[in-house]
Amino acid sequence: MKTLLPFLALYRRHWFRLSLGIVLAIVTILSSIGLLTLSGWFLAASALAGLAGLLTFNYMLPAAGVRGSAIIRTAGRYAERLVSHDATFRVLAHLRTFTFQKLMPLSPAGIARFRQAELLNRLVADVETLDHLYLRLISPLVSAIVVIVVVTFGLSWLDVTLACTLGGIMLILLFALPTIFYRAGKPIGVDLTALRSDYRGQLTSWLQGQAELVIFAALPAFRLKLDLIEQRWLERQKQQATLAGASQTLMILATGFTLVLILWLASVGIGDNPQPGAFIALFVFISLAAFEALAPVATAFQHLGQVIASAERVNQLIEQKPEVTFPQQPIALSSEASVSLNDISFTYHGQPFPAINNLTLQIANGEHIALLGRTGCGKSTLLQLMTRAWDPQQGSIQLNNQPLNIYDEATLRQMMVVVSQRVHIFSATLRDNLILAAPQASDSELESALDKVGLSALLEQDGLNAWVGEGGRQLSGGEQRRIGLARAILHSAPLILLDEPTEGLDADTENQILTMLKQHCQHKTVMMITHRLSGLDKMDRIYVMDAGEIIEQGTHQQLLEQQGQYYRFHQR
Repeated sequence: MKTLLPFLALYRRHWFRLSLGIVLAIVTILSSIGLLTLSGWFLAASALAGLAGLLTFNYMLPAAGVRGSAIIRTAGRYAERLVSHDATFRVLAHLRTFTFQKLMPLSPAGIARFRQAELLNRLVADVETLDHLYLRLISPLVSAIVVIVVVTFGLSWLDVTLACTLGGIMLILLFALPTIFYRAGKPIGVDLTALRSDYRGQLTSWLQGQAELVIFAALPAFRLKLDLIEQRWLERQKQQATLAGASQTLMILATGFTLVLILWLASVGIGDNPQPGAFIALFVFISLAAFEALAPVATAFQHLGQVIASAERVNQLIEQKPEVTFPQQPIALSSEASVSLNDISFTYHGQPFPAINNLTLQIANGEHIALLGRTGCGKSTLLQLMTRAWDPQQGSIQLNNQPLNIYDEATLRQMMVVVSQRVHIFSATLRDNLILAAPQASDSELESALDKVGLSALLEQDGLNAWVGEGGRQLSGGEQRRIGLARAILHSAPLILLDEPTEGLDADTENQILTMLKQHCQHKTVMMITHRLSGLDKMDRIYVMDAGEIIEQGTHQQLLEQQGQYYRFHQR
């Protein structure tokens, strides 16, 4: 239950609506009990009065009570549903915002081990499951306790023994049934949560990988795996439905047993009157009606295992400590960018060897450098460290002679622009995909950026309103890469970080892009990560990396004359 405490604490923000919902639920149940009880007593009393030949019988007050209870029950039920669901949706919105705010600082280190579908499932489905905590657990439980106390207290004015018998049986059921059905439903709830996550993850992979699965004839095997997960999921849902039916059956049996017991005890007299008269109907009907308060409780606790499992999955995310934190104090922007990396080392969690090993690098303002090396030598990791996706475990990185970790996030993002290996294209228009780099840019500026990277052909039909599809599926890999470069052009920053900017481009287009970048970045600091040799002769300095270290540095001509690793790259 400790797992739920952080989420229960969030409920305090909406305590008024949640409390009002519980009060309305209690009023609704009590009016329902009053309606059935008063109706039963009124009919019995009227019949007895008629048989006894009484000429005076006040039927006005009981009739008014019946009508009043019916009106209150109907209005109360409507108001309770309205208030409770409004409060629940507000709590869910708060929970989603709270979870997302905890999730964002974890990227990328804290969420690298989770698949995208897994993260989405935890953020959406698992958070949504937590609404059971109020609607199916807190509200029914509090309502049942209050109703038992009120009913017992009210009946004690007529007969203490009968009141305590009814109240005692209801209290025993209130504490016994939740324990039984929580233990019975916990393994089912845990499995349902895990299977739901597995199914949605596999379904997402199946949808995203349709083309590859069809090409390699792997669709039937993948679909079989999905069907097996679905079959286990449905089987567990069936077991949960069976358990819900068992809880309701037990409640019906308990209601019947209590009704017979109360009828038998009331038959010998109620209070000081040996002749129970019409009051026996009152006790019988109140016994029937009072169990309405207990009906949701047993079912609610069988879902508690699923709620706890979902809460644990969400807690696995939000309880992590961000590896990188940014100060809140803003720093003034600068139009210059000099970078200094001093003896930095970095090792990924769980890896035996460092990705960056005692690396020192100086980049003057306005200098254009290239980092060259084989795949896996640490080039992209170095870029991640410069953007503070991670912090180095040793050494320091400075920007304009200031430690990188004193920059607030907004300033740091404004000071640099990054074109990563994987350019993400949103399922939106060309305009939407470009304007995120420069929110104030005009359409003419957006079109000019596309023209500079050779994508003016994309404007021929719908212009900037052209839809690019999910993940840019309507674009080639080279076109996606050039959209990333167009964003870099639009985002005015003094430091340009390029990770394989010409990957996937043909030779002519590559030369055009490199020439354009050289012109655009004349007064900017540029660090280009690449394993290609095109355009390196135009760089101010080239650094060759291997195993996380810089093994060679110099200009294009100097490195060729050294006949080292750079020279061997050219020879191959």
